[in-house]
Amino acid sequence: MEDKYLSVSAITRYLKAKFDVDENLQTVFLRGEISNFKAHTTGHFYFSLKDESSKINAIMFRSNANRVLFKPVDGMKVLVTGRISVYEAMGSYQIYVTDMLEDGVGNLYIAFEQLKKKLKAEGLFDERHKKKIPKIPKKVGIITASTGAAIRDIITTIKRRFPICETILFPTLVQGESAKDDIAYNIERAQDYDLDVLIVGRGGGSIEDLWPFNEEVVARAIYNSKVPVISAVGHEVDFTIADFVADLRAPTPTAAAELAVPNLSDLKKYVEQLDIRLNESVLKKVNYLKLYLESVKNSFVIKNPQIMFENKKQSLSLINDKLNDIMLGKVDKYKSEMEKIKKSYVLENPYLLYKDKINEVKNIIDKLNLLNPLNILARGYSITYLNERALKSICDVKKGDLLDIKLNDGFLKANVLEVKEDK
Repeated sequence: MEDKYLSVSAITRYLKAKFDVDENLQTVFLRGEISNFKAHTTGHFYFSLKDESSKINAIMFRSNANRVLFKPVDGMKVLVTGRISVYEAMGSYQIYVTDMLEDGVGNLYIAFEQLKKKLKAEGLFDERHKKKIPKIPKKVGIITASTGAAIRDIITTIKRRFPICETILFPTLVQGESAKDDIAYNIERAQDYDLDVLIVGRGGGSIEDLWPFNEEVVARAIYNSKVPVISAVGHEVDFTIADFVADLRAPTPTAAAELAVPNLSDLKKYVEQLDIRLNESVLKKVNYLKLYLESVKNSFVIKNPQIMFENKKQSLSLINDKLNDIMLGKVDKYKSEMEKIKKSYVLENPYLLYKDKINEVKNIIDKLNLLNPLNILARGYSITYLNERALKSICDVKKGDLLDIKLNDGFLKANVLEVKEDK
């Protein structure tokens, strides 16, 4: 009888298995309001998602929570994506969230991230393209609405900090569908006003209000600006595409004015410090030159200039003596060599040298005569040729060959009648 009763764990596992195989529960899109939100130390998000009449528990693990671009809080309306399953320990169903967007602005965030990724890949955010903001600008351009807190804060701050700076306002739409084109147009127009720096921005607002500064046409206008651009959009926590492209980002319009111009009182103090340092440097240089001049005036050479010339004269005399010694030594050496040559055997007996050379030449001629083959012919020998080639062996001749025989005083021609080898 008791076999028909299931344990709580068994029925819970059964229900979980049903949830996990239901394809309709594997990817669910829900809209609701966050309540009981808790960001755990592990990085996981625990919260409930509710509407007017129902509530569901939710968990978002750290790997997915790290990709959320805003800070979830109780009461915030969100769009979530996840799967529905049963949490066995509590016996309740819940959603395991993989993505979460703010309700109403979710599509804007997606568009923001897509454009940000595109422009970053093109290099529009690279630091190497950033232009330096001049330290002491003469003329500052301001692109914002002609009314509102932003323009008042910027003008007031610039006039308070650096009243000698000229400001030029380019009244611009900063909200609505036409704002993006108006902002881009005025950035381009500002290039013709010989500006030192350009402030582009507006006061705070919702993401929809700030959206014109997330448009591609505005980003490219800022990137193409020859004038350094300071972006000043919204509050400190607000980031727009314009902030990433601009040469410098200011957290607020007031901060942009502070970054654009120096504080006149600080400049005065800086100039005063430079004046003090310059005077000290000049005084130090003058004192150093005075001491140097005194040391020169009191030097031994200045007080006794003839000593310097005497020393140089003595040195010149020593060099002259040394040069004379060298020259005399060379002359004596050449004289000695000339005497040796004059007393040499050749100069005293030139005929003997001539006689020796004649005998030497005669001996060479005798040796050449002994080696001359023509002289051998005079002693009764002859040379036999076959086809103008001297014969060395009987093997090179055959019967009937016509031979040329050279004697001492002429040639003979002979036919070979017989070839006979020595045995």
